[in-house]
Amino acid sequence: MNDLDPAAQSASDVIAQRLFDAGCRHSFGIPGGEVLALMDALDRAGLSVSLVKHENSGGFMAEGTYHADGAPGVLFATIGPGIANAANAIANAWQDRVPMIVLTGCVPAIEAQTYTHQVFDHVKFLEPITKAVFRVEAGTAGVVIDKALKIATSGQPGPVVLDVPIDVQREVSSSWMKPRHQPDVAMVPAPGPLAVANAWLAAAKRPIVLAGVDAIGDLDSAAVAKFCTSRNIPLLTTYKAKGILPETHDLALGGAGLSPVCDKIVHPLIAQSDCIILAGYDPIEMRIGWRDIVTPDHNVIDITAVTNTHYMHQSALNFVGSVADTLLALGPSGDPAKHWSGNEVAVAKSALRTAFNIEETWGPAAIVNEARKACPAGTIATADSGAHRIVMSHVWEADVPHGVLQSTALCTMGCAVPLAIGRKQAEPDRPVIAFVGDAGVEMFLGELATARDLKLGIPIVVFIDEQLGLIELKQRGTQMPNLGVEFPGTDFPRVADAMGGIGVTCRDRESLNAAITDAFTKDTFTLISAVIGRNAYDGRI
Repeated sequence: MNDLDPAAQSASDVIAQRLFDAGCRHSFGIPGGEVLALMDALDRAGLSVSLVKHENSGGFMAEGTYHADGAPGVLFATIGPGIANAANAIANAWQDRVPMIVLTGCVPAIEAQTYTHQVFDHVKFLEPITKAVFRVEAGTAGVVIDKALKIATSGQPGPVVLDVPIDVQREVSSSWMKPRHQPDVAMVPAPGPLAVANAWLAAAKRPIVLAGVDAIGDLDSAAVAKFCTSRNIPLLTTYKAKGILPETHDLALGGAGLSPVCDKIVHPLIAQSDCIILAGYDPIEMRIGWRDIVTPDHNVIDITAVTNTHYMHQSALNFVGSVADTLLALGPSGDPAKHWSGNEVAVAKSALRTAFNIEETWGPAAIVNEARKACPAGTIATADSGAHRIVMSHVWEADVPHGVLQSTALCTMGCAVPLAIGRKQAEPDRPVIAFVGDAGVEMFLGELATARDLKLGIPIVVFIDEQLGLIELKQRGTQMPNLGVEFPGTDFPRVADAMGGIGVTCRDRESLNAAITDAFTKDTFTLISAVIGRNAYDGRI
């Protein structure tokens, strides 16, 4: 920790110290002359400073640490191209509700009037994809970082950017202060709507809970799990919320969001339900088929972090506030033993298993299923965007909250390996595995070197089909020509060897299981080419 006299701290020191006090222990980015003082302060305050190969990847690594320790992720990026490179990861944090503090620098105000090299307005550039952007002026560092942490972690979490001019970074700050950022007091639901909700619950024979991204905090996740198990109510989650209830549990229906195959099975359950509890469910993760999946004609209890302005659905009862506290305030439901007495939940779980062909000899589902068998309990899995992610999100059985990390709202490629790196660095003893398509891995090959440099034993399973499988399916589905979606294969084992990792090719379950098991014993990454061939996702998603 920084041992400077508070009265002598620079603005950079004040920012770094407050981040440490907020629980932040890691930061990621690429140096530039405009952020050197900030980086130095982070290091002296007790945050590790990790060099990445691209700022976009650094943002996902920062998100990975958040899912491990609950503290906001920290990303630093230099002026101009540095912060521009970070825009995708910042937008992802905004849409995926990830608390993140982004630190960048800018030239002093007087220079900005006469100097233009690499200069543009960071504030205007980033305002549309953040919760807030602050330019830190002289003497304001203490109050601005306190505001930033409050905004980033409140309501629906998200990114906040601090643009700190070079001259301000080094100034001795007169604004050092004890944190003013205090937890909010939970609001109790109003008696009238609460009585209606309790009447619906008491009468319900087919209640169901749908939980989403705003319920993945530790307290909220635990409350949802307890609510479902104590009342014998089945739980369906979005992809981001997988693992709130271990997916081997009889009540856990797994994740949903992007697969019409899944929708055909779970939509009827929602339609049959006589009391639907939306626990932190945000439809930003869902495909268009989930629009108006519930209506005000249903008995729907919608518990949200912020007021519903998305209009993907409208609910009869809307509670805005803490998921955990609202669930705690709800009264008893009907007889748990009689919920879904027609065995509908068990039938749906079995149908989902069959629909995704989990027991196949080889193919996308077999790869995920066998990987799950090879991984210890509590393993964290990350997934990139693409066809493999949809299969993975339904086949992988998450057994812990935050058990599957991915870009679920923005659906950006290039996130899986950086997410795995950040998650593993924050908790080195936790097994972490990454799933990625072959096109995706080529987008961030440089971060394999980051995993090597950090000595992280992460198995990276690459689905080799030499095409953008999801987009190719869409082209065929709309009778459009095959265009820009197929490519020659890369010899990934040789790439891995050249970059200081381990490369393996697998074409069956046995070799895949062995490769993953061995990968967890190494101090570098293992790139596993799982060959499935083209059009391997036909009829699967």
